[in-house]
Amino acid sequence: MKKQLLLIGGGGHCRSVIDVIEQHAEYEIAGIIDNPTMVGKSLMGYKYLGGDDDLPQLFETYKYALVTIGQIENADKRITLFNLLSTIGYQMPVIISPLAYVSKHAEIDSGSVVMHHALVNAAATIGKNCIINSKALIEHDCHVGDHCHISTGAILNGGVTVQKNSFVGSNSTVIQDATISGFIKAGSLKK
Repeated sequence: MKKQLLLIGGGGHCRSVIDVIEQHAEYEIAGIIDNPTMVGKSLMGYKYLGGDDDLPQLFETYKYALVTIGQIENADKRITLFNLLSTIGYQMPVIISPLAYVSKHAEIDSGSVVMHHALVNAAATIGKNCIINSKALIEHDCHVGDHCHISTGAILNGGVTVQKNSFVGSNSTVIQDATISGFIKAGSLKK
């Protein structure tokens, strides 16, 4: 029997995560938590069950949750939701697309999601509550801190460190052994 998983945030990133979870063998989507005005509506066939204030009561029934709002300008909302879920006691699994490659020698922490066709190579570490988006490449010995978003097609070459709460934009390339933080715009080259 699959574990029932609540998705916290029902926008565009949630749609992409739904697509990954539907192909996942271990979890099944129980419903979506978003603005309480959305209750009764659905997204891609999954019902909105309530708002953030309903999470303590929902914990009586559901033990697993995942933050599914995106992160571009900053990680604040994702961090707030992750901390709320942790405080209540929810378990936040690692979700990896079956179309991604993650080395058995890599480590990925709770609440992180690895999207379709992403690559995470040997000795890479990914922190908590991260998004490794579609076609991102995390090379060997990279360290991605908590609450980061490595966007679509971004490349982190070997030994890169991405400090916590950072965003690396689409099609950015970070040269080996660099340390970066903050907001890296799409298409950047960082040394």
